Amino acid sequence: KYKLTALKTKSSKDLKPYGKEFFKVLNSAFEPLYGVVPLTETQVEKYIKHYLEFIPHKFISLILDESGKIAAFGITMPSLSKAFQKAYGKLLPFGFLHILKALKHNDLVDLYLIAVRPDLQGKGVNSLLFKELIQTYIDNKIEKAETNIELETNIKVQAQWELFEHRQHKRRRCFIKHL
Repeated sequence: KYKLTALKTKSSKDLKPYGKEFFKVLNSAFEPLYGVVPLTETQVEKYIKHYLEFIPHKFISLILDESGKIAAFGITMPSLSKAFQKAYGKLLPFGFLHILKALKHNDLVDLYLIAVRPDLQGKGVNSLLFKELIQTYIDNKIEKAETNIELETNIKVQAQWELFEHRQHKRRRCFIKHL
């Protein structure tokens, strides 16, 4: 109906041409949310340079429209929390071994950034995104997912988890007092 396709990548380098577009979609998708400040060009360049090639490409789902522009994307990664705890937060001398093991064998994934272009929100594009990601999770024996911070008032993202077995085990709130 919307002529969307999932991009199949062979390596993280295949994602580099889409780097800046990732963040354009991210800024536009997150713009209406309370407290969100758009990323600057300098920040975008830094994130592309430092992080995009580090994330295993199979954990990034990219949905393109018929003109080849990003319609939606999801950046996820096997959780490194326990690995960094075992390594006491240090990569050297042997901490990197814990990290490498966690990247290969893990049952928990962290959902870092997921965004759908505003003109395609509410049209089921996120189901295409998760179709790709869930197959990757099954192939890698991942059983659980940990989301990033979500606003309690963001009904769109809260509704996304209704069909999954889930539990809310963390809550953050900011209280404002006007003087």
